[in-house]
Amino acid sequence: MAGFNARQILLTLITLGILDEVLVFPDTVKSQNYGCGPNLCCSKFGYCGVGNDYYGSGCQAGPGQTVADIVTDDFFNGILNQATGDCPGKSFYTRAAFLSALTLCYIEEINGASQDYCDETNTQYPCNPDKKYYGRGPLQLTWNYNYGAAGNSIGIDLLNSPETVATDPVISFKTALWFWMTNVHQVLNQGFGATIRAINGAIECNGGNSGAVQSRIQYYTQYCNQLGVAPGDNLSC
Repeated sequence: MAGFNARQILLTLITLGILDEVLVFPDTVKSQNYGCGPNLCCSKFGYCGVGNDYYGSGCQAGPGQTVADIVTDDFFNGILNQATGDCPGKSFYTRAAFLSALTLCYIEEINGASQDYCDETNTQYPCNPDKKYYGRGPLQLTWNYNYGAAGNSIGIDLLNSPETVATDPVISFKTALWFWMTNVHQVLNQGFGATIRAINGAIECNGGNSGAVQSRIQYYTQYCNQLGVAPGDNLSC
C-alpha cells in the first residue's frame, strides 16, 4: 500500500484504539460514556440502552444532550477559526471527524489492578511497587516502560503516577498520541496489519488472538467502505 490518507489514519486510530475497548473487548474495560444517543444511557458495562439497568445506579452518564448537540458547527468552527490562516490543522480537522471519534466509552481496563504489567528486566523504568501499570487512556497505555517513556516525553512522572492517565484527560490524550507517533506512525504505509502488530504484538498476532484480529479487520473495512476509502493490502498480522 502506497500510504494512508487522513481518513484512513482516523479510521485506523478509531479501529485500533477505540474499538479495542468498545467492540473487540467489551468485557475487559471500564465504562465512562459520552457518546450514547439521545435518551440513552451508557451502562457500567459500556452498552447504550434504556431501563433500570441503564438509568439506575449503573448509569455512567444519563440521558440528555449529546455531544453533537453541544459541539455545533458554529461552536466547532468558532474554536478552529481562532487559529491563524497558515495553521495546517485549520483545514485538516473537521467536526465530522471529531464526532466520528466519539464512540470512545472507556478509560481503563477492568480488573487491571489484578494484572502484572511490570517488566522487572527493564532497569531504565523500574516499577514502583505501589503502582499498577494496566491499560489506561484511548490506546490503553500498558507496562512500566511505556508509562515511563511517555511521561519523559510529555514532562510528567507517570512511572510514579500512572493513575494520572485515567484522571487527567489532557495527559490521557497526550499518552495516546505519544504511543501512536512512537510506535505506530512509522508503519502506516505497511498496511493495517502492521499497525495491529505495533500496538498489540504477540497478544494478537501470529495466532495470539486471531478472532480479535479478524474483528478489527472487519470493522476497519466496513468503515472504509462506508466512507469510500480503499482499505489497502496487508490487513492482517
